[in-house]
Amino acid sequence: MTEQEPPKDRLKILMIAPTPFFADRGCHVRILEEYRHLTRMGHQVIICTYHLGNNPEGVTLYRTIKIPWYKKLSAGPSYHKLYLDPFLFFLSLRKALSFRPDIIHGHLHEGTLIGAVVGRLLRIPVVGDMQGSLYEEMVNHKFIGENTIMARFWRWVERKVNLLPDHLITSSTLTRELWLERFKLPDKMITAVPDGVDTTFVRPDYDREELRQKLNLPQDKKIVLFLGVLTQYQGIDCLLEAIELIKNKRNDLFFLMVGFPVEEYQRKVNQAGLPDMVYFTGKVDYDQTPHYLCLGDLAVSPKLAKTEANLKIPNYMAAGLPVVVFDIPINHDYLGELGVYARYGDPVSLAEKIMELADDEVRLRHLQKLVRERAEKAWSWDTSARKLTQIYRMVVDHHAVGKT
Repeated sequence: MTEQEPPKDRLKILMIAPTPFFADRGCHVRILEEYRHLTRMGHQVIICTYHLGNNPEGVTLYRTIKIPWYKKLSAGPSYHKLYLDPFLFFLSLRKALSFRPDIIHGHLHEGTLIGAVVGRLLRIPVVGDMQGSLYEEMVNHKFIGENTIMARFWRWVERKVNLLPDHLITSSTLTRELWLERFKLPDKMITAVPDGVDTTFVRPDYDREELRQKLNLPQDKKIVLFLGVLTQYQGIDCLLEAIELIKNKRNDLFFLMVGFPVEEYQRKVNQAGLPDMVYFTGKVDYDQTPHYLCLGDLAVSPKLAKTEANLKIPNYMAAGLPVVVFDIPINHDYLGELGVYARYGDPVSLAEKIMELADDEVRLRHLQKLVRERAEKAWSWDTSARKLTQIYRMVVDHHAVGKT
């Protein structure tokens, strides 16, 4: 594949994505939407990534050699990265030599580390795009214990990686503030570029009846929707506990779970006697998610990770869905006074807030309008792409001065 030169006032950007891109989850959506909106601005972007994943239309991808036994698409750390990332390093180095980017954009900590090494070798500036804490992700996925030697080691690794790029980008203002305090980074070295949503793509006016009939959803119940990866750290276990509590009191709510993997939680739903209240769609293509979002009357995001961004919330908002969440700072960043907040990690409080919102028809309709308006004003990917471009130019100009 041959890359053409972009206009002189535009940049050539090499993105490094150490993940099976694209796999219809939040981390990948951020990478894809950054790519799409940067290219719409005239920048030329290529992505180096792992060997597996879907190929979104119009995206220039380069993949590592195929590893036939590695097929993991779900989120979370893996020992396989110990050999996947060296392959990604050599791919990125080779493409950097041929593409000659103005800047390298490393996603996640591994992509930032790879980008920093390639950048040092070829004297190319690097930005690191972090979507949360490496150490906390490992703890959340129970990959390491919280107070162990391995935990201390990975905190040290995270600190070192955060110091490698020319500039750090976080996906929330909360993460920026935490890292300034935790890692003692210079204020000018780190910028929050929040997740956004394309409100022309995600909107509340898609026809819902055909899909509702296809999924055989009840017509006489309010639909509470969850969109995302089905894992413990996303709060799914807590949500199922809340659904059990709701079932003991009423039967006029139905929970639509849009995401994957399904098998473990389908077993839990069956064991708890909840199949008449919960439906799992399985994996849904990203391009189809706006249609599924329109099926909900309200949405829930019981995510337990406190420092990771929560991209599903801007999408809920753009679809006009009032949202029940846990009372943590990252959720306040997105929703402000429009959120419905349950006590952190408490299924009883989560159940109560879901029922309270479902019962308050006036508030429900009022919030549907307001969250859509907030998404349009505050969570635009166009704004994020412009902010990224400003960061790129600042870093490139500073790097050019340093080379003279």
